[in-house]
Amino acid sequence: MTGIDRRAFFKQAIIAGSALTSLNAMAQAPAKVAESDPQAVALGYKHDTKLADGKKFPKHDASQACHNCQLFQGKPDDEWGGCAIFPGKQVSGHGWCSAWIKKPG
Repeated sequence: MTGIDRRAFFKQAIIAGSALTSLNAMAQAPAKVAESDPQAVALGYKHDTKLADGKKFPKHDASQACHNCQLFQGKPDDEWGGCAIFPGKQVSGHGWCSAWIKKPG
C-alpha cells in the first residue's frame, strides 16, 4: 500500500465513521412527552395550547405556547423541541403547561 492509498483509506474511514455517528444520533432522537406522563399531567401539559384546561389553569391564555416560553430549547418555529421541565424529552412548539414563562422580547 503506498502513502497515497493509505491517506485515501483513512479519509474514507473518517467519512464513514462520521456518517454512522450522524445516523445513530438521528435514530436516537429524544422521545416526545406524552400528555399522560405523570409530570405532564401535574403541569397540565397539552400538545396544543388550545386544549389546556382553563378551569384548572385560569391564568392560561391561548397566546401562550411552548415556542414562546423561556424554558423551550428549540427555535421559535420548531414543531418539537427540548424543555428544561422535561429533560431528555421533546414538547410540541404549539403545546402548553403551567410552568410557561414568557420569553423576553
